[in-house]
Amino acid sequence: MTSPYPQAIRDRLNEQPFLLAPMAGVTDAAYRMMCYRHGAQLAYSEMVSVAGLAFASEKTWDLVLPADEEPHIAVQLFGSKPEQFASAVHGIQNRLQEKLALIDINMACPARKVITKGEGSALLDQPELAEAIVRACTREAQVPVTVKLRRAFRSGPDVAPDIAARLEAAGIAAVAIHGRTASQLYTGRADWSVIDAVAARVQVPVIGSGDVMSAADAVHMLSSTKASGVMVARGSYGNPWIFEDALQLLHAGTIPRDKQMHERLDALAEHIDLTHKTGAHMRRARSFASWYLKGMPHAAAWRASVVKCESYEDFRRLIDDMRTHLSNVDDSQTEHHSSRDA
Repeated sequence: MTSPYPQAIRDRLNEQPFLLAPMAGVTDAAYRMMCYRHGAQLAYSEMVSVAGLAFASEKTWDLVLPADEEPHIAVQLFGSKPEQFASAVHGIQNRLQEKLALIDINMACPARKVITKGEGSALLDQPELAEAIVRACTREAQVPVTVKLRRAFRSGPDVAPDIAARLEAAGIAAVAIHGRTASQLYTGRADWSVIDAVAARVQVPVIGSGDVMSAADAVHMLSSTKASGVMVARGSYGNPWIFEDALQLLHAGTIPRDKQMHERLDALAEHIDLTHKTGAHMRRARSFASWYLKGMPHAAAWRASVVKCESYEDFRRLIDDMRTHLSNVDDSQTEHHSSRDA
């Protein structure tokens, strides 16, 4: 019997093809909620260790569990033992129930501490193990199982098309492909041609990834390749609007205006509030606060203040100071123009 999952994912992507990619240390509940509020239709968890779940680590489970506001979540797993994947899928389904949109298997992470254990992108060199992991997940899963690949582990011929075809036969419902090799890490340019090479080998939806830094990039990837969807990673840094902006550009053909400084500060305050509400460590806000400040007057000085913030109250006071500063700048500019016009 043909699986209904590939078509279900295709239907989801037809509605909103721009997805928040899984990013370790970034896509926690607060980050996902910011993106959901600004147009993302699906957001992925941080990379979750199946070994950590096997040992019932509450710290690992914290990466899996969605906030009450989240409509659903895609959980990305990594590891190298098929039996641990099966156990993780079983446990996640039991705890998340209807909020679990899909299970994704990471075969793309290039981090040394991951690949030295034969996990992440190291699985590109172990196709038999990669297939065994997929089969272990699909036997247990009552939701779609997908994978994320890189084009290859090292320079040379792309292995992703062959592996994608093999994993499709094992039951995956979609495949995401990042256009760099693992050895490239995040340097150089992503080669989007591998998206079409993978799409030529599989019938399931293909999701493109790599160097999507703006709404225009996202629409360009969708229109210039055979991707059914686009994963947005670093392009969402300080820019949760990228999802709704890309959708507007796709359907209306209009380029959304740049966000004003006060809008960026309002979004930063919202993100700070969500981080506090979800119980995440406030030091996380140091990274994303700097992203929102890009282009702001005296941004370097404000970033220097950000790194000194320790608590929710520290961040709120700093935001109030920045609002006062912006207001003074606006007043000064208004007086200057009025004097000149007179």
